[in-house]
Amino acid sequence: MMMNCRSLAVLFSAATLIAVPEIAAAQTATPQAAPANADAVTRADESYRRGLRLYSDKKYVEAEAELQSAWELNPTFDVAYNLGNTKYQLKKYREAAEHLSFALRNWPLVKTVAKLKPTAEQRFAESRAQVGALRVTVSVAGAEVLVDGKAVGRAPLEGEVFVEPGEHRVEARLEGYAPLSQTVKSAKGETADVGMALVPEKSEAQAAGAKTEGGMGAAGVGAGGPVMGQPPAGPVEPPPKKNWVPVIALGAASAVGLGVGIGMTVASNNASGDAHTQSTAIIEAGAQCVRPEASWVGPCEKVRSDASRADTLGNVARVAYIASGVLAIGAVTYALWPKSKRTEPVLALPVVHSSGAGLAVMGAW
Repeated sequence: MMMNCRSLAVLFSAATLIAVPEIAAAQTATPQAAPANADAVTRADESYRRGLRLYSDKKYVEAEAELQSAWELNPTFDVAYNLGNTKYQLKKYREAAEHLSFALRNWPLVKTVAKLKPTAEQRFAESRAQVGALRVTVSVAGAEVLVDGKAVGRAPLEGEVFVEPGEHRVEARLEGYAPLSQTVKSAKGETADVGMALVPEKSEAQAAGAKTEGGMGAAGVGAGGPVMGQPPAGPVEPPPKKNWVPVIALGAASAVGLGVGIGMTVASNNASGDAHTQSTAIIEAGAQCVRPEASWVGPCEKVRSDASRADTLGNVARVAYIASGVLAIGAVTYALWPKSKRTEPVLALPVVHSSGAGLAVMGAW
């Protein structure tokens, strides 16, 4: 993400529009819920600022609509905090608990918003006491979880699912597994644990194979002789053994690349957060970084440095993710490639360069 002092000022200007204690400054999106594009961020910021003004005027219904639009475009910690406060004012406690819970889970470690956290915790506790919650665990990661027919995420879910007190239908679905559902009862202020153990479905080929095997047991070989119409079985050459060392090596390298990507992503987010904190302090002090005064040259340079560092680390993370994916593809390709009786080796090697990445397969057929 390319950032500079001017873009930071635009992104974080919502905090300076109104002086309302419940309103937090805008933050960048979390990696798990990044916005689709820059246009979405711009439209979300506009809705966010309108929502702040309406909230300040205690027009909570109108503020809810604007903040909900901002949340759908760019689901960040500060939008969740303000939307949760608005739902709380409207006594929509289930939705308030949902958004305040998200805000608290993603609360940034910066002093500028630390004073707002007790308010979020108090209102979350009050909202949580009015609704029930489900703690859903599914045996297979990636399974879609639905509550009362509405998708709430994929396993493993982050946090609890807040529901109105009463009975609810919980479902888990994943291709290749039999769908599973159960009805649970949730009480006000309590959490119900829901465990979902998915079972793989048998394919048509597997079912046909099992049926054939059963038939041979009943009408197969008789009196110890061969089956009528079939020649006696001759010696069978054992299948060639596959060397699994390349698979293990490529898989380990892919895991290392993924770890590097995650580490660089975290470092990039930290640098972005530092830039945001410093930029917010500059704006709140009434200064700017386009043509800063002498006393602000140092802080403005720090903002530019942190933003540049965040961009560099983000690029490194992307390269690491690409390399990890290429290595994983190489491991899978080698593992699934049929073993040939020819003696010539077949090599699958990852190729990574500045414009992209790929997989080079070399050998003789």
